[in-house]
Amino acid sequence: MEQNNLNKQTAPNSVVALVLGIASLVFGCFFVGLACGIVGLIFANKGLAQYNANPNQYSGKGMLTAGKITSIIGIIIGGLYIVYFIIWGLILGSASLEIFDLLDL
Repeated sequence: MEQNNLNKQTAPNSVVALVLGIASLVFGCFFVGLACGIVGLIFANKGLAQYNANPNQYSGKGMLTAGKITSIIGIIIGGLYIVYFIIWGLILGSASLEIFDLLDL
């Protein structure tokens, strides 16, 4: 069994998907996290499709799954961050309009 695992290649895009998924979590508070999450999810899905086509040839499905999950979480965090900034922009914009109305500018 161990000899069989030595002959297997790492699943395609598994390392890239995992690294981008982790980066999307780390940079989730910035807009970079959203981009890393989207690209990581694309790589994870492509890698899982290639892995599922021939599972006997590859190892490392866990890395692909972890990359997919962390990318999805990173996308959610990045999306929430964007919504947060939109809401704050609306609040500050409406507050500045109120100030201009009070000052008659």
